[in-house]
Amino acid sequence: MNKTIQNILITGGAGFIGSNLCDYFIKKGYYVTCLDNFATGHRHNIEHLLSNERFELIEGDIRNLETCLKATKEKDFVLHQAALGSVPRSIQDPITSNEVNVTGFLNMLVASRDNGVKRFVYAASSSTYGDSEALPKVEEVIGKPLSPYAITKYVNELYADVFSKTYGLETIGLRYFNVFGRRQDPNGAYAAVIPKFVMQFMRHESPVINGDGTYSRDFTYIDNVIQMNELAMITQNNEALNTVYNTAFGDRVTLNEMVNLLKQNLSKYDASISEVSIFYGANRVGDIPHSLASIEKAKRLLNYNPKYSFSLGLKEAVEWYWENLK
Repeated sequence: MNKTIQNILITGGAGFIGSNLCDYFIKKGYYVTCLDNFATGHRHNIEHLLSNERFELIEGDIRNLETCLKATKEKDFVLHQAALGSVPRSIQDPITSNEVNVTGFLNMLVASRDNGVKRFVYAASSSTYGDSEALPKVEEVIGKPLSPYAITKYVNELYADVFSKTYGLETIGLRYFNVFGRRQDPNGAYAAVIPKFVMQFMRHESPVINGDGTYSRDFTYIDNVIQMNELAMITQNNEALNTVYNTAFGDRVTLNEMVNLLKQNLSKYDASISEVSIFYGANRVGDIPHSLASIEKAKRLLNYNPKYSFSLGLKEAVEWYWENLK
């Protein structure tokens, strides 16, 4: 590792994706600062790092510019994960989603610019594809956003593009596709579908699929996402900068297939889970029917090579949940 570039700020570092990034880069020998206000992140996700001399926690909010300036001081890279996720949450409360995801994002860009951060890698979203029906999703072809959340994530891309062109800040956006894996929170009103269903199955409760289960997703295991963040951070390819990339495996499964595979994996630990019924409800407002990423751009420009298929990632995720949450 180049000793001159070793200080990373990970915003939202106590969250699901952020804490996995903190773990990974500490192990790689970097100095890591985590900025989190614990609105959706958890202290227990980073507790084991607090005694590490190469790890620093700043408890603060990206909506506060002074906090962002303090956190970006003497940092080489920013991996910006802090956001209020969830389409339903943004429909319920568009103002707070906008404050965190747009104003907070702009604060981070300004602070990174002012403190001479080398590169700003940020979590974008597949929700940006909106009502575009084209499959697979190709970075240059998007539709109209279908939710306040999707709008905020698209605005992030526009701001990043302007900051790279106007101020010379290197930016790379990673459009995450349905990330899942260890530490993803199964609790709360806006829990993601996989951890939520895992917990329900473990309690022998029947999960409810929104719609008839034929909607499909490009579920992406956390380790593929870590790989993309690292590649985006260290690439020396100028052509790879100041753009966005799909961050996915490049395959899709229906919700029915996902649930059946989940039951199979969990039944190895508790055979009675195979008997738990599944219910169906109404489609969710703002949901896109199908999601499938083209990962050709990331392969070509970043040498991305995802190691975890959905089935392999799900096996690991279920094992982690069983050991940590039962």
